[in-house]
Amino acid sequence: MSVTYDLILRGGTLVTPGAEGPGDVGVIDGRIATIGDLATAEAGEVIDCTGLHVLPGVIDSQVHFREPGLEWKEDLETGARSAALGGVTAVFEMPNTEPTTTTPDMLTDKLNRAAGRMDVDHAFYAGATNENSHLLAEMEAMVGCCGIKVFMGASTGSLLVESDEGVERVLKAIKRRAAFHSEDEYRLADRRGLAVQGDWTSHPVVRDAEAAISSTKRLLRLAAETGKRIHVLHITTAEEMELLRAAKDLASVEVTPQHLTLVAPEAYERLKGHAQMNPPIREQHHVDALWRALNAGIVDVLGSDHAPHTLEEKARPYPASPSGMPGVQTLVPVMLTHVNAGKLSLRRFVELTSAGPQRVFGIAGKGRIAEGYDADFTLVDMSRRETITAEWSKSRCGWTPFEGFEATAWPVATLIRGQSVMRDGEITQFGGGQPVRFVETLVR
Repeated sequence: MSVTYDLILRGGTLVTPGAEGPGDVGVIDGRIATIGDLATAEAGEVIDCTGLHVLPGVIDSQVHFREPGLEWKEDLETGARSAALGGVTAVFEMPNTEPTTTTPDMLTDKLNRAAGRMDVDHAFYAGATNENSHLLAEMEAMVGCCGIKVFMGASTGSLLVESDEGVERVLKAIKRRAAFHSEDEYRLADRRGLAVQGDWTSHPVVRDAEAAISSTKRLLRLAAETGKRIHVLHITTAEEMELLRAAKDLASVEVTPQHLTLVAPEAYERLKGHAQMNPPIREQHHVDALWRALNAGIVDVLGSDHAPHTLEEKARPYPASPSGMPGVQTLVPVMLTHVNAGKLSLRRFVELTSAGPQRVFGIAGKGRIAEGYDADFTLVDMSRRETITAEWSKSRCGWTPFEGFEATAWPVATLIRGQSVMRDGEITQFGGGQPVRFVETLVR
C-alpha cells in the first residue's frame, strides 16, 4: 500500500545520527515518517533540496528576549522571528526580565505571551533567587520550563545568588539540571574600581579570568556535595575547561560563537561597547583553549546568549554601557563558516546544536533526523557566500557584532514540525511556535 506524505524533502544531503549523505525525508503529521529513497513517493508538498544540507533543527538553549519589561530592546515576537530567519527552530529564554521569572505565575505569563506570537518553538528558564527556593521544584515541573537558571555573578537584571549557601539551597531544592552563569560576585565587586572610564578594553580586567575560574571551582564542589547535575553557561577560560574536563559526570558545558570568534583586545578596540558581554571576550590563548575543548568533546552545546541592547544604550561610555549582544540570527552562518574553514566538522556542529541540547536538557522528540521525531529541519547552503549586516539582522536592537562578517554558508529554510517557517529569507508562517516538551515533564 503506497503512502502519501504531507511533505517530502527530496534530494538533499542529510545529516542523521548514522551518516552524512544523500537521501529523502518523508513527513506525516509533523513527524519524520520515513528516511530513504522517496523519488517516486507522493506528497502534498515537495521541497527540492538539491545542493542543500538538511540538518536537524538548530536549538539555541540560551537567549534573552527581554519581555516583559524591556521590550524596547527585544520582545518574544521579534526575538523568535530573528531566530527563524537564522535557521533556529527552538529557543530557551532566560528569566532576567522585569519582573523576573521567579514565580509560577510569571512563568505562566511568559508562556501565555508566547502563544500565537513566537514563530519558533520555545521554553523558559525559571530564575533562582535567595528567597524563592521553595518555589523552584514547582516551577521546574511546569510544562514549558527548560530548567532553573542561577546567576552567581551579577549581569543584566537583578537576579543573583552569590553565596555558597544560596547555591546549595537551590541545588537541594531541585531535581533537574540547573544552568549557571558562573562568575564570582565577591571578586567582581572588589574589582569594579578597575574599570577605566570610556575604555572597553578594561572590561576583561574588571571581570577577569579568575572571577570565572574561582566561581566554577566553587560550583563544581557544591554540585558534587549535593549530587546534582549542572550546566555551566558561556565558558571563556582555558582553566575552566580543564576543570570541566575532569567533571563530565556532573557538568555539561556551553560556549558561544562570540567567544569562539571575537578576540580581546582587538574586538574592544574595533567594536567598543558592541563587544561588551558577560563573561567578557578574552585573549587569543583562551579562545584557542575553547576550540580545543570543543573538538575534544568537553563542550556539550552552543548557545548564542542573544542579549540585545539598543544602539543608544551601547554608546554610553564604559562602564555605563550594558553588557550583552544579539546572536540568535548569526549562530548558524558564523559557526558553519567555521565548519567550512575546517575548525570543526559538520557532524560536530549538529551535535552541539541539536543532539547536544536534546541530551543535556532531556528534550522530547527533537534533536535528530530520525523516524518518530519532530520534523524540525534547518536547511543550509554550505557554499553560499553572504555578508552579515545589521539590515539582515532583524533583532529589534538594530545591530550585530558580526557586521561585515563574510559568511561561507547560509540558512535558506527553517521547518518546524513539518511546516515551513522561513524560506529564502522570508517568514512564511507567523506565530506557530509551541512549547518544547521535556522527558521529565511529559504530558501526553
